[in-house]
Amino acid sequence: MEPVVVISILGGLIILLLFIGAPLKPVRFIGQGVIKLLIGALFLFFLNAFGNQFGIHVPINLITSSISGFLGIPGLFALVAIQTWVI
Repeated sequence: MEPVVVISILGGLIILLLFIGAPLKPVRFIGQGVIKLLIGALFLFFLNAFGNQFGIHVPINLITSSISGFLGIPGLFALVAIQTWVI
């Protein structure tokens, strides 16, 4: 597909959303989910940075960052426990 067509379609969608208005509830829900995923990835990054001294390493991927992002610190501890004793 030509770049001009893609840009014009995206521009048309933006103009359509400006006139009609985006539903705020789903946009807010998706935004909060993305923020929680980023926070979970940040938790895992710091865990891996400080956990290397103790031999703890949890891979950062979509599933582990969603678990640590949505469950918080208990989810992070659960991932460490699963990594240590199960796997």
